[in-house]
Amino acid sequence: MVSIENVSVAFGGFTLLNKISFVLNKNERVALTGKNGAGKSTLLKIMAGLQQPSSGIISYPKEVTIGYLPQQMKLSDGRSVREETSLAFAHLQKMEHKLAQLHREMAERTDYESAAYQQVIERATDLQELLQMSGIHNFEAEVEKTLTGLGFARADLERPTCEFSGGWRMRIELAKILLQAPDVLLLDEPTNHLDIESIQWLESFLATHANAVMLVSHDRAFLDAVTTRTIEIMLGNIHDYKVNYSKYVELRRERRAQQQRAYENQQKQIKDTEDFIERFRYKATKSNQVQSRIKQLEKLERIEVDEVDNSRLNLKFPPAPRSGSYPVIMEEVEKHYDDHIVFSGVTLTLERGEKIAFVGKNGEGKSTLVKCIMQEIDHGGKLELGHNVKIGYFAQNQAQLLDEEMTVFETIDYVAVGDIRTKIRDILGAFMFGGEASEKKVKVLSGGERSRLAMIRLLLEPVNLLILDEPTNHLDLASKDVLKKAIRAFDGTAIIVSHDRDFLDGLVDKVYEFGGGKVKEHLGGIYDFLAKKKMETLQQLELSTSPTARKEERQEEPSEKKLSYQEQKELNRQQRRLEKQVEEAEKQVNSLEEKLKAMEEQLATPEGARNMELLQKYLEVKARADQAMNHWERTTSELEKFLQQ
Repeated sequence: MVSIENVSVAFGGFTLLNKISFVLNKNERVALTGKNGAGKSTLLKIMAGLQQPSSGIISYPKEVTIGYLPQQMKLSDGRSVREETSLAFAHLQKMEHKLAQLHREMAERTDYESAAYQQVIERATDLQELLQMSGIHNFEAEVEKTLTGLGFARADLERPTCEFSGGWRMRIELAKILLQAPDVLLLDEPTNHLDIESIQWLESFLATHANAVMLVSHDRAFLDAVTTRTIEIMLGNIHDYKVNYSKYVELRRERRAQQQRAYENQQKQIKDTEDFIERFRYKATKSNQVQSRIKQLEKLERIEVDEVDNSRLNLKFPPAPRSGSYPVIMEEVEKHYDDHIVFSGVTLTLERGEKIAFVGKNGEGKSTLVKCIMQEIDHGGKLELGHNVKIGYFAQNQAQLLDEEMTVFETIDYVAVGDIRTKIRDILGAFMFGGEASEKKVKVLSGGERSRLAMIRLLLEPVNLLILDEPTNHLDLASKDVLKKAIRAFDGTAIIVSHDRDFLDGLVDKVYEFGGGKVKEHLGGIYDFLAKKKMETLQQLELSTSPTARKEERQEEPSEKKLSYQEQKELNRQQRRLEKQVEEAEKQVNSLEEKLKAMEEQLATPEGARNMELLQKYLEVKARADQAMNHWERTTSELEKFLQQ
């Protein structure tokens, strides 16, 4: 579908991408990964046609359409949310206008038998069919469904876009791109400003509606749910894995171990050769052999080992000063602005050492309650902080409070105390400020770089209550691992506001859900909460089909009409298609499971256990089997839902 052939990008002598080649095929879901600055966003811009490579070719069929979501975008402030999103269908509205023109022309002309008149009829017929196939009459409903899926309330749809933050504007742009249904979707950090429910909606949309997808994301759970192939950019080159992100991490670890062994063997060979050359360099009888060895070294292709993953660095917060047994106590806390109630009746007690998550749709009061704890805003009810509580607070605006005239290194050196000062450069490297980047002044850093720097500074402060408001938005996967390990080892108390399920998994033991003006406590981790939430949603769905609910639905929607022959025929066709998909998916699962069984028998032997190629192949087949099982479950679920309609 999209072919990248020997593409290179160079800036002033530095090669960012070095003759990379791959093909993005139809219906593929590809994760593009690599450290920040590796060239991921640059590659997406090149594929979208917004940037030209230094050399190489990007090709795709003329009829292929591409939708691109950048990390930053600009929207017009003169339209409402609904109007801006409806621009996704501007091409259809133009077609509708053109059809109206053709109809007027047909009505005004009288040369009914001429070839020109027949051409007008044919063009009008073609346009009519195109518009019917594109769903022009349902686009307003599609706009509303997509916007609500991405977290907008219906009341928001008529508000001007200028009233919304950058994160919500990004959702509007994402909605426009999804509604255009391009053949290729290129998404650069689409989950950065989405809450958990919106991310799950996007996962489902991409799985059921999208064609080819290539995306950059630091949300591991999102990548695993959506993608089946991972392309890694490292040192200007790419490594292509036909597996999801988690399997790629396993294979990459094994590949690096193999590289290390091959590198060590080659280094020994080089040293032996160099020793021979040095020993016999001036001995006439050995001159031919010496020259031969010198030529061997010159021709030798040196093995390189991939960069060491700095996420393995073991960082810890300083020991937390001991606080009282209950750092935060709330009783009937409430907050409202005029007639708008943000939340009310919030009662919770946070015990020392607990790590909890605040989750829920954006705008439901998570950050507002954090500000109440920080005593930044007034509130109703009782809110007390325990004895000797020292708060370490991270929010997006914290990055703006850094001294712009200090360098990155000076910013951290200023707050670091004790032995940690000897590890500052290691810490900076783990958060992508290695080498010359540590000497940059704060004023030249991007917003994301400033956020990471503020996070490092927080890591070094002696506090006993951490409050982190969306801490992972600008961290790559390696940096997130560093932060997660540090919080897990932190002996104080932590409140984490986040939409990142993978980051919260194994980190928090209690979840507080914000919604509808209430804050509800859920015991257990984030996936316990999500499983329970799904059950609650199903119960609500069952309740919504009660006689009262059905009566309300009948009042809101037009009365159902009997299906026409064509409509019934289309339903039958859809059922047969779904049944065939289920049957094919089941066959694929059975076939892959048989392969796995045979390979497991081989791996159980001493020879098989030592065969690294067999192990790698086994992991690849297992990843395909897992994906096939997910596909079978999804198609079976779709068929069941269809039959229940």
